[in-house]
Amino acid sequence: MTEQSSIADPVPFTADDFALRQQRAARAAQDVGLAGLLLTPGPDLLYLTGYAPVAITERITMLVIPSEGEPAMIVPKLERPDAENAPGASTFQLLDWTDGSDPYEAASKLLDATGRYAVSDSAWAMHLLGLQDQLAASSFVAMTTALPMLRAIKDSDEVERLAAAGAAADQTYEEILKVRFAGRSETEVAADLAALLRQFGHSQVDFTVVGSGPNGANPHHEIGDRIIENGDMVVLDFGGLKHGYGSDTTRTVHVGEPSEEEREVHDVVREAQQAGFDAVQPGIECQEIDRVARAVITEAGYGDYFIHRTGHGIGLTTHEPPYMVEGETRLIQPGMCFSIEPGIYLPGRFGVRIEDIVTVTEDGGRRLNQTPREMAIVE
Repeated sequence: MTEQSSIADPVPFTADDFALRQQRAARAAQDVGLAGLLLTPGPDLLYLTGYAPVAITERITMLVIPSEGEPAMIVPKLERPDAENAPGASTFQLLDWTDGSDPYEAASKLLDATGRYAVSDSAWAMHLLGLQDQLAASSFVAMTTALPMLRAIKDSDEVERLAAAGAAADQTYEEILKVRFAGRSETEVAADLAALLRQFGHSQVDFTVVGSGPNGANPHHEIGDRIIENGDMVVLDFGGLKHGYGSDTTRTVHVGEPSEEEREVHDVVREAQQAGFDAVQPGIECQEIDRVARAVITEAGYGDYFIHRTGHGIGLTTHEPPYMVEGETRLIQPGMCFSIEPGIYLPGRFGVRIEDIVTVTEDGGRRLNQTPREMAIVE
């Protein structure tokens, strides 16, 4: 059975939580010489205020966190009541603008006319260009470029939400092993996965990859109408959001008895995934996880068939910094949460991937997925 997270209904984040996050964000901006941060609807705004507009439209909503001074958020007047009810509403000054007025003129008053700001990756281009028209001497940089680690270090409450999401994904995997694969389409099995994720508490299903036979050699295969056959290797990669935080796990199963080669490839991937997990330690570079896992696959003669990075961060979104990839020299720190998911993909034949989410502890790593990594045989 999977390890169950102790969290059932998490205690909501408080205004104090959001205030501390905003203070850390302001210090981080100051440390890299920015005048501040501009947060638009999406994961950054949700992380810093708890506010997620019901609809993201052409009307600008923007939180300004200056490196020095008090945060302020501007919203469309018709959305002000929702913004006032956000969990972090007491942590910033709230301003509004009305249809027919110039929102960029109103927003520009919150900024230093010559400042350099980091902007949410999810910001609309029209909003950024509107601000640039108002503030010709200002400059802007993408959040991931300037402050990629803004949300990377999770606190204990965030980790427990991720653990709950991981446990739900594990339950989903345990149940999917009971369904019939042979004679059914990838689409049908994917629908089963989605239904199970929701059954076990996911509010949102982000992806259900079912790559059978040769389709498994495409790491991001879009599910199709291919009928799964006896003798197929099947890659199952699925996840979404529970309690607002992400799950993402991959297991590779086989319909009927596998060949010796299929077992060998699966064993190599499992060994690589274990090596990556064993390497997790605070203070090492992110790229070291990739190097360790990749070395196992390369030494086994399959290096040319491991065609993606070893992992990605996870939190309010299922893909975010840090990334476990060659060239990423940032140091792993306690509280980081990321995937370890090596794979081997043999074109036209089959693929194998094994993935767990791992959180970094003071002296190593903790898996947030507990289901067996050995190959499961399904019918």
